[in-house]
Amino acid sequence: MSTPAAPAPKPDVDAILQVNNIEVIYDHVILVLKGVSLTVPRGGIVAVLGANGAGKTTTLKAVSNLLRAERGDVTKGSIEFEKERADKLEPADLVRRGCIQVMEGRHCFGHLTIEENLLTGAFTRRDGRAAVARDLEAIYAYFPRLKQRRASLAGYTSGGEQQMCAIGRAMMSKPKMILLDEPSMGLAPQIVEEIFEIVRDLNSKENVSFLLAEQNTNIALRYATYGYIMENGRIVLDGEARALRENEDVKEFYLGVAGADRKSFRDVKHYKRRKRWLA
Repeated sequence: MSTPAAPAPKPDVDAILQVNNIEVIYDHVILVLKGVSLTVPRGGIVAVLGANGAGKTTTLKAVSNLLRAERGDVTKGSIEFEKERADKLEPADLVRRGCIQVMEGRHCFGHLTIEENLLTGAFTRRDGRAAVARDLEAIYAYFPRLKQRRASLAGYTSGGEQQMCAIGRAMMSKPKMILLDEPSMGLAPQIVEEIFEIVRDLNSKENVSFLLAEQNTNIALRYATYGYIMENGRIVLDGEARALRENEDVKEFYLGVAGADRKSFRDVKHYKRRKRWLA
């Protein structure tokens, strides 16, 4: 079977993020990303989908410049945020320019209260306490549950509340784009739905662009405008979210909807021959 070439970056005059054919290597040896290209339009919600180990988190960390902390490097290609090269910036500089990542697993400061966690998100701002206080109240309007728990230690709150706290903390930096890594991980379906509804509100009302990595393809394609499917460090399929939801291969292998010709469980063993992008 031949391996498909990486799709060319899609020109977009109003792209907030352009990832151009990047390769990522860990420890100078392990090739993880192999020619990944993607575009996030300004004001869009773009999903990077795939199984565990496909390269989704590495893609987000390449954009946020957090790879070097894990001995990873972008060795080929380029990353542009708002038409300027971003792959050589320090992570804090990228945050000041308006791009911030919400890490997989939330990573709230457990010994701080919810409100103290939110305020850490404003660390890079220089617009004064009054502006920070106004934005804190705006975050509480989006996340009323956090307002109820504002004095609680984050380490003693639920997983859903910690995920809300992590997104709210990112919003306190006044971002133009948020990189959201596995927001549904370990959460009940009802909480996942609530969080994605808030993401959509932040996108539409605050004009924050989102690039989200997610294994839960079903919910991601309901809220995203565009999607990229990754396997083994490559983009193997991309398209409008609605078109991906209707794609037979995506329905079968990522949404759990069997094709009409599926006869028995035995057919699962031979699934790769039916993935047309691997042909």
